[in-house]
Amino acid sequence: MGIFDLEFIAQYYKYFLRGTGVTLSVSFFGVVFGTMVGVVLSLMKLSNNKLAKGLSTAYIEVVRGTPLLVQLFIVYYGFPLFLPFEMSRIALGTVAVVLNSAAYVAEIIRAGILSIDRGQMEAARSLGMTHGMAMRFIIIPQAFKNILPALGNEFIVLIKESAIISVIGIHDIMYNADTLRGITYRPFIPLFYAAIIYFIITFTLSKLLGIFERRLRAGDQYN
Repeated sequence: MGIFDLEFIAQYYKYFLRGTGVTLSVSFFGVVFGTMVGVVLSLMKLSNNKLAKGLSTAYIEVVRGTPLLVQLFIVYYGFPLFLPFEMSRIALGTVAVVLNSAAYVAEIIRAGILSIDRGQMEAARSLGMTHGMAMRFIIIPQAFKNILPALGNEFIVLIKESAIISVIGIHDIMYNADTLRGITYRPFIPLFYAAIIYFIITFTLSKLLGIFERRLRAGDQYN
């Protein structure tokens, strides 16, 4: 039996399909909600309020300075102690991914906002807009256009990093691959196919991201 064992694939492909669905869903919600939290954190860090700036800075530094595995265990074992309701493993795993992603996305968004010419804020204020209106309608939309490629890269990175959620029993690609290693007594083959799936997902997203970036640049040149 070689590496490309058709009998193995035919018998166990559903494990990989289910695991891929879980991995993609956790990564997708991690980026979507992580972006929402990241926007708030970035605005807090850019604000003149010392408390808001200090809290956001502290959160970002702590999250970026500690391993995702530690954060996952803190959420998995810590959150149920304080929540009045029960959360599933996949929900807790997704929360950990969201909280981790938010710190990195916050820095991406902050850099995008700072890349916008200060004159645009001054022009918006001279037209009677408040600071909040100018950020909402002028600055942030342009910043998001600049940082979309970086957010796409964050999604790709998150797909690979999300493999860590398998340690708390979430049936993602890696968990199901480990399950098959135990079922079949073949330690290498399931990992090999898991690696192929991760590569196909990330390679495809990278190519789509490259196409999107070229279209954005073409649109800027046209304008």
